[in-house]
Amino acid sequence: MSSHAPRRSRLFLTLLAVVTLSGTMLPTGAAMAAPSTDVITMETLSNRADLVFDGNALVRITLPSDADVADLRVWLAPDRHKDPGDGDRDVTSAFAVRPNGQIEGVVTGLALGSNELTARLPDGRGAWLTITNHPRGGPIFAGPQLEPWACQDGAVDEDCNTEPQITWQYKSTDPSKDGLQDYDPSAPPTDIATTTTDEGVTVPFIVRVETGYQDRDQYRIAMLWQPDQEWERWNPQEQWNGKLFIPHGGNCGVAHRTGLAPTEDYSGTLTFFLPDGLADAVGDSPTVALSRGFAMMSTALSNTGHNCSVASGAESLMMAKEHFIETYGSVRYTIGSGCSGGSIAQQTIANAYPGIYQGLITTCSFPDALTPGLEFTDTHLLRLYFEGSEGMSAGFTPPQWAAVEGHLSHLNAIMADELLYKEATDPTTLCPGIDESTVYNPQTNPAGVRCSIIDGSINIFGPRDASMWTAQEQQAGRGFAALPFGNVGVQYGLNALKEGLITAEQFVSLNEDIGGLTIDIQPQAERTEADPTAVMNAYRSGMLNTASNLSEVAIIDHRGPDPGVAHDARFSWVTRDRLIREQGNADNQVIWYGAFPLIGDPGYSTQALLEMDRWLSAVEADERDVPLSQKIVQAREAENIQDRCSNLSGTSDEDGIFLPLTDPAVTDLTGGAIDLADGLRPALDPASHLIVDPVSETLCGLGPGTDLYQTKFDSPRIVAGDGNYSDNSDCVLRPFDPADYAPQTLSEEQVTRLQAVFPDGVCDYSQPSSNFAQTVPWMTYQAADGSVIYGGEPLPAAPVSTPFTGSTIASDPPGSTGDPSGTLLTGGGGYVGASADALPGTGAPWTLIYALAAGFALAQAGLVLTLRRRSEEFRARR
Repeated sequence: MSSHAPRRSRLFLTLLAVVTLSGTMLPTGAAMAAPSTDVITMETLSNRADLVFDGNALVRITLPSDADVADLRVWLAPDRHKDPGDGDRDVTSAFAVRPNGQIEGVVTGLALGSNELTARLPDGRGAWLTITNHPRGGPIFAGPQLEPWACQDGAVDEDCNTEPQITWQYKSTDPSKDGLQDYDPSAPPTDIATTTTDEGVTVPFIVRVETGYQDRDQYRIAMLWQPDQEWERWNPQEQWNGKLFIPHGGNCGVAHRTGLAPTEDYSGTLTFFLPDGLADAVGDSPTVALSRGFAMMSTALSNTGHNCSVASGAESLMMAKEHFIETYGSVRYTIGSGCSGGSIAQQTIANAYPGIYQGLITTCSFPDALTPGLEFTDTHLLRLYFEGSEGMSAGFTPPQWAAVEGHLSHLNAIMADELLYKEATDPTTLCPGIDESTVYNPQTNPAGVRCSIIDGSINIFGPRDASMWTAQEQQAGRGFAALPFGNVGVQYGLNALKEGLITAEQFVSLNEDIGGLTIDIQPQAERTEADPTAVMNAYRSGMLNTASNLSEVAIIDHRGPDPGVAHDARFSWVTRDRLIREQGNADNQVIWYGAFPLIGDPGYSTQALLEMDRWLSAVEADERDVPLSQKIVQAREAENIQDRCSNLSGTSDEDGIFLPLTDPAVTDLTGGAIDLADGLRPALDPASHLIVDPVSETLCGLGPGTDLYQTKFDSPRIVAGDGNYSDNSDCVLRPFDPADYAPQTLSEEQVTRLQAVFPDGVCDYSQPSSNFAQTVPWMTYQAADGSVIYGGEPLPAAPVSTPFTGSTIASDPPGSTGDPSGTLLTGGGGYVGASADALPGTGAPWTLIYALAAGFALAQAGLVLTLRRRSEEFRARR
């Protein structure tokens, strides 16, 4: 047995959690004593009993206190019976008392569909557990999969199945060799470095990589490995610390072929425009995680640049974790990491399928895909207007364009449109796996494949009702995916008008002529009407992240200024504001801000991993019977993990190295309002949005300078009157009122024209969306027969074992009937703890702003060309 196993048994040997459909975690796990009972109980540990796949399940059997494990007999059968029969398969040998003191085993050879596992003692006491096995190719709960689908070379069937491939890598002692190198166990190199894990185990830095295919797409598992030693599931090699790290990819897209599981800090984001070999210079936490003993796991379907559906992304991670737990051992906790789309995957999956992660490291973050998607839809329409004849005729200038868009310059809209929005939403785009002969074309192939992220998630949003079908839908014989956003009632440029940045005539002309988009994302004269059901489904599914189920994950969000690539710093605060709205606080989230573009600081990714590990380790060690959310907050406070702000040096230590705005300047600028105390870590004042470091007494910006430094700009909807939650995609309307435009005055003729634009009223942003709903955790999008459930429904109560005696079925033990809980390994387990019920002005400052704006514009112009080239290269590889 490895030297660190006893310590793990005191903490979370299995980290099993019973996760209710509301995201609640109830106490269980090998670290807890088995309940005293007169009946046999059985439970699956690697997944819920109705969600397992590939014929395997990790099962625990708890015997009555007076029973002997030597008398136990276990068998598999297609139906329930108390005595073993000829057609049954004895699996008793799979079970034993394990180092954690529990009777556990991995049952293999499960038939597809329903299986009855029976455990019995000689005196007739026993139990049945129904285990539903799903195919390795899926799906399990994400619903019918995308078709057509192109498998990888070497696949043996249409589900892309193939035997996993094992490859090896190592870290070289030669500093000129960047990253990990190929390793041949039969001819080991002589320059192998050593590493010491966070548990003090020193081993050669050799990494074993398992690459396989589940859910019709790639997964990857990497971990330190000693090639000359065996690995046993209940006795893993000592260098593994029991923790799991999951990197994610960026962007948001859809593919109809297998992809690659991400392996880098900023896969699909910084890596696609940085010169080859330089990506590690801005962060390499995966290698750091491996060096410290973490296992690293990733899936192609949780890479949002490849697949932007929260359901299939979560499904792929659930399946990969089940395989990991059944093969390598129980997991203490799981940490995710990723930039842009990688933050989308983490935050939406954690909210919609709570328990998959315990910690999130989000970089250049968005709360979800639809929030920036709504903003980019508006900037797409505004580009069409401003750059077209209508905008030119209305006399809009580029600074006024930016004022309406809520940004520093119009180039941000160009970047968002050209690099992100068009490719993600245009159904005629050639997505990976689709060619000219199969792609949708409204004139020549209306029944073709629609390569948009909305159509890629049709199981979630649902199809359009037949009463709304276009000629193309009628020819195709099906409704296309309904749009979960619209712009009816949106008064574009409202605040710019009030501030005198645009004229009344410009405001009226803009709203008269901006129009909307068709189902094919083509411009139309009418405003876009959101599909009410699709909007509700967006909320319920978590595709539009309400943050209603995030209280039981720790979040470190680090970012820097956006150089005009559509990643405004505001989005970190969007998530924070939603957390406060839903939880009453955002105490489980910290924000780190630095001067390095997008990511804040080249050292942040590694620092965030180490801090998150420290944070979760403290939660793990908390054995009190209090809500998990409370443990997370109190552990952060005890470990002094706080908001911070650093300069560009990249050498930030625990206290940070910060902007050179010293104490006298802070005192003068604030009139002494900010009292900086020594000995504290950097903190962010949520009321003022000022990031302050009380140690060095420095401030990251002040007033208008804060937003400028942080590139924390507005969106077209915020300029139209919305708030920072930015999740109102279908506003409630209120009566049109000319008084809304004060202090500006509109003529009677202009008022009449606006009334024609808004016959049903204008957006009332004091109200949530007309179809707002809380995210429902653990939704399924398929019925028992495999057919689709559009919009989804909550998973039923998880199966529990049914005890019996020799002659009659025994009464169910307390809590075993009607319990909505499901065994879901939140990383092999979860934290033990019962949850509770849940154009700007004038003067010197603006001269600086104008200068910076000009600098941004020049930088952005160069970035447009560079990023488009790199984007084309990336799409060719995706």
